[in-house]
Order: sequence, then C-alpha cells, then structure tokens
Amino acid sequence: MSRQPSFARANVLVLGTNSIYALLPSTLISQADALLQAHRIKDAADLADQQRRKIQASITVDEHEAEELRYVYQRLGFQCLTETLFDDAGRHLFAGELDPRVLISYFPDVRGDLFTEDDSVDVYAGVAEYLPHEESIDDIIAANLVLNYSPHLSPNTREAPPAIELREMLKMTARDMLEAYLKKWRAKLKMEDPKRAHQLQPVLATVDTVLAKLYVAHSKPADLNTLLAEPNCIILQELEPICIQGGYFDALCRLYWQYGQESKLLSTWAKLVDGEWKDNEVKDPLGSMFALLGERRDRTVIQQWSIWLTKRDPDRALKLLTSLSSGKRTAEDDRNLLTQLWEADTSAGRRYLEHLVLQKRSQNPDFHMQLAVSCVDELLSCLAEESTSKLWRAKLSSYTSSRADTSFLSYFASTTPDSPATRTRLKTILFLQGSTLYDPHPIRQRLLEHEKLFRFEIAIVDGKLGEHRSALASLVHDLHDPTSAEIYCTLGGEIVPPKTAQSLGERFDIQAWAALIAPPATPGKAGLPKAQSMSRLVTVDGELKKNLVRILLEVYMSGGEATAERTARFLNAQAMNLDVLDVISLIPPDWPLSILSTFVARSLRRTLHAHHEGQIVKAISASQNLAVAERTWLVIREQGAVIEEAVDDGEDGDEKGLPASFDEKVALQAGELAQEASPEVVDIHHPQPGVKEAASPQDPQFDVEVGT
Repeated sequence: MSRQPSFARANVLVLGTNSIYALLPSTLISQADALLQAHRIKDAADLADQQRRKIQASITVDEHEAEELRYVYQRLGFQCLTETLFDDAGRHLFAGELDPRVLISYFPDVRGDLFTEDDSVDVYAGVAEYLPHEESIDDIIAANLVLNYSPHLSPNTREAPPAIELREMLKMTARDMLEAYLKKWRAKLKMEDPKRAHQLQPVLATVDTVLAKLYVAHSKPADLNTLLAEPNCIILQELEPICIQGGYFDALCRLYWQYGQESKLLSTWAKLVDGEWKDNEVKDPLGSMFALLGERRDRTVIQQWSIWLTKRDPDRALKLLTSLSSGKRTAEDDRNLLTQLWEADTSAGRRYLEHLVLQKRSQNPDFHMQLAVSCVDELLSCLAEESTSKLWRAKLSSYTSSRADTSFLSYFASTTPDSPATRTRLKTILFLQGSTLYDPHPIRQRLLEHEKLFRFEIAIVDGKLGEHRSALASLVHDLHDPTSAEIYCTLGGEIVPPKTAQSLGERFDIQAWAALIAPPATPGKAGLPKAQSMSRLVTVDGELKKNLVRILLEVYMSGGEATAERTARFLNAQAMNLDVLDVISLIPPDWPLSILSTFVARSLRRTLHAHHEGQIVKAISASQNLAVAERTWLVIREQGAVIEEAVDDGEDGDEKGLPASFDEKVALQAGELAQEASPEVVDIHHPQPGVKEAASPQDPQFDVEVGT
C-alpha cells in the first residue's frame, strides 16, 4: 500500500488578477531525488544526515520534516540495495524506519510462509516507484552482475568462477545486513510504548522468527540461545523444520517447552535417546522425559510412553507407573498394560504385577494366579543353582534331625544367609499363605516336582485345598515340625502366624509380602495402605478348630510310641477342645497310663467343676424366680382375679349347675368407665335363689378365693 508524500510548504505567495503564485523553496525531497537521479548517492546521504542532525538539535520535532527525512532515507536505502551496497542499504533503511517486512520479502529462503497475498504494508508512493522489480535478493545480485560484468566475463556471469564467488560473497553480505537490520529493529520494538505492543505484534513476530532463522543458518547457537532466553514471539511452525535440518535440537526443545508442545518435546527427546538425532547441547534427554512426565502426571501420556521407557530404563519407568493413583482405571486397563510390560521387559512386568497385587490390593484372581505361578517359577529357578540347592537340602536335613521346638519357617529364616534366593522362598511362602484368590491345584502339581524339599510349601497349599489330614501328616511325620502343625490347628488351616510374617517382613525388607498376612497398623507404613489381610479370618470357627485338633491327635497317635510324649503334651494343651471319651477310644491299648493321667484328671476336674457351677447357677436362678414372684403377687392381687360361679338353668343356653367365668378385671374396668359416664353403680346379683349375695369388690373386707 503506497502512502502519498506531503506537499512542500510556501512561505511567499503572490496574488495576481487571475492567479496565485507561490515561491516554493527547494525541498529536501526534490534535492534528494535530483541527486539520486544523477547517481550522486554520497551527496544525497550527506544531505539526509545534515537534515537529521538539524532535526535532532531542535527542541520540538516537526512531523512534516521528519516524514520527509524518512522518505529520503528509504529512497537512499533502496537505491543502495539495487546497486548491491548492502551495508549502506541496511543503515539507510533503518534510519528511514522502513517496515522490516518489506526488506524480508526479498529473502524468500527465510521469509517462508510469514506473508500471504492478502498482507499489506504502508510504503511511500515515491519510494514504491523505485522499489527493486526483482523477486529476491539473488535476482538483484544477478542483475547487478550482468549490468557491471557482462559480457566481460566468459562464458557468462552465471557460470564464470569469479562471478560465482562474487555472488556468494554478496549473498553473505546481504544476509549479514538483514541480520543487523533485524537486531536494530528488535531493540527498537522493545522501547516502544506498551500500548502499541498489540499493534506491533505481527512485526515483532516476523522479526523474531526471521532473526532466529538467520542465527541457525549462520551457525550462531549462542545468539539463538540468547534470543530464546528472552521474551520472544517466534512462530514455531516456521522455525521448527529449520532447527531439525540444522540439528539445533536443544533450541527446538526450548521452543516446545515455551509453547507447551509437550508431545513434540517428548518425541524429540526420544529420538535423541535412540540416537536418531544428535545434539551434544541436550543433556540427559531420558532424565528430562522422566522429570516432565513425573511433574505432569498425565495418565494418558505416561501410558503412551510407558513401554518405550521400560525398554530404556525399567526401574524409573516402573516407579513412574506405580506412582500414579488408581483413578478410574479398570481391571482391563491394568491387564492390557501388564501384558505390554511383560512383552517389553519380563522383570518390569513381574514388578508391576506385584504392585497390582501387593500395593493396590487387586482382587482379580487372574493377577493372583499369575503372581503365584511367577513365584513358583522363580523358586524352582533358584534350585538350578547348585549352591542354593545344596544349602536348602542341608537346612532341611538339619531341621528334621534336630527335633527343634521352633517351626521350620523360623529355623530357615534365622539360619539361612540373606540372599536373593532366600528372599524368593520367603516371598513365595508368604504369598501362598496370604492370598486366597489363586488356584491351588496347579501350584501343588508344580511343587510336587520337589516334594521332599518343599514340604512346608505343599502343606500351605494343602490347607488351601482343605486337605487337612495330608497337611498335618506331612508336617508331623515328614518335616518333623509339630510346632507348625499345632499353629495350623490354632489358625484354622494356616501355618504362618501374623507375628512371624511381620518379623520376616521387617528383617528381609519384604513388608509388602508380609502385609498379606499381617497388614500394617497405620497407613503409609512400608508404603502400604491400611487394609485387612487377604487370608486370615478374624476368628477361627470353633467347630473347625476342634476337628483340626482331633485330626492332629490322630496323626500324633499314628506315629506310635515315637510321638507319645508329644501326644501327651498336645492332649494337655488342647484339653478344652477334646472330648475325654473320644480320646480314650483313640489311645492304643499298649500305651502307658501316664500319658493320659494328666489329661483325664483335668477333664474330670473340669467336668465336675462345670456340674457344680451348673447347680449353683440353677439355685441362684430359682431364688431369683421366687423373689420376682413375691414382688409381682401384690400387683396381681390389686388387679383382681377370675371368678367362676354356677348359673341358672337356661341362662345363656348353659346347663344348670355348670360354672360360668367372669373376668373381674374387665368388670372393674367397665365399672370405672361407667362411673365416669354416670354416678350409677351396677350391682352384681347371685343368680340362684336363697344364696347370699357376694360382697362388693370395693368392700375392704372382701376376700377372693381362686379355684384351682
């Protein structure tokens, strides 16, 4: 859009008959145009500089004079641009305050899509006439070379080596001029009135974007970083492909961060981690990804990158996944993510499965079954190490031959060195005991491959299956662990007590597994939520406990005299849950009487005590009943009684001599109602003649006989 120049002002006017004459001075514009037409560029520049100093020395600035000066400088600038005097062109155009978008339009390689056909810029009409007609700065340089060196260079100015070298130098000079010009304009825009900031926003966006492109093209990372560190209006989609092409990924990441393009930022970091892109300025892109995802905590984005991150850093990836709250996730979501993690990294998949079961307390049977199978697989893999296999067999042999009073689990934990294999076995035991959601049958079949070594684990699974006799027989006769067998009866089919589980969790740092049996008392302890255990019932059914005690007694007795002493101690300890007649019928005839003497004596004493206690309770109850009857007699007496009297023949259809009953209480109530309604008193007459009338109930000497 062209802007018309102002007309010159006349100070002397001559009035004629038919006309007016004005004495016009030679204006700055006319002088400059004359000098430029004569190709006296230096003289025109001196004239403009002289006028600028004059205006700067003035107290008040005449806008008309300032407008003329801007016009002259713009004419000078474009004249120099046409003649490839780029340094002078940039200096004059900036002094003329030319809109930078006009100059940028001659650089299509950095202009990009910043301008459209509908965009317009104000330019003086006189300046517009002298704008270069070429489309780009390259065309201006080529036209100037043809004008000055053709046909002196052979074969032509396009192919001659000196012309090519000169052309490249001029292009570089032109770009340097544009860069310096835009720097000055950017500094100028910072000083503008904030009220005009919105109007100048398109200009600032163009300047920042083109300046950033030039920094990339001229390999000036320091200047580019300085620009990005300051508030800027860079158009991202314009600079993005140039940064990628030039390998300025650090600057690109900064831009993505500034403009909130987190998805592209993560993709850029990922390509840097994989080596697809390289930039030494980007420090630890993988760590930056974890930091960003941990800060944002966006579940969708984290799941999108979870598999990729797991393949690069399973520990941090799993920590990031497990740090998320449950939210609205379904079991299907967890299952899909678990499947992907198993495929990406088996160890990470196993740990995430543990998180679902142990931390989130998932009640999904599939997850529990997968974890049970995984535990058994890892347990069996430990036996592949000869040292572990020998150690466990030695511990088993030592325990079965020592007849220790502690359980096998306590003995194993206290005498076996802490190692991954030891923790694996303890975790397996705690999970098999603590979970009630896995299928015990396939687990038992896997453990039977090493039946002698894993009798304790098999007894746990037998308890889950309800095979109590098999579990107790294995504990007593094969493992020689009567302590665990008696715990089995006390806990209703479980072998690991809560206190033992808690102790193992604290000692071996496996609190999450121990919490299946003994949950933490307060939330947050050991990183676990407060929850009930998955296996142990609040109370053990009394009938089940008695049945288990009887089964264990039978198992003890089946051992013969070798278990006689243990049987005696067990009888004395569990006398409350055993019937003396049942026990006597089970004792072999050849056993010495001393085994039963204490049990029988205590049973008889307990039976006699119960009998005497019952008699005392019965006597107390009888006395209480008499006291209650004494207190209620007077109350019943005051309420009246039921009187039975004979009636005359034919009255009410009854036979003569048969008694008729009257509820005296009802009569009293009716009398009270009648007294309230009327002062009349109704007398009750004896129906038989010659019989004396009954006394009134209100008579204080009235006596009632109650027939039985």
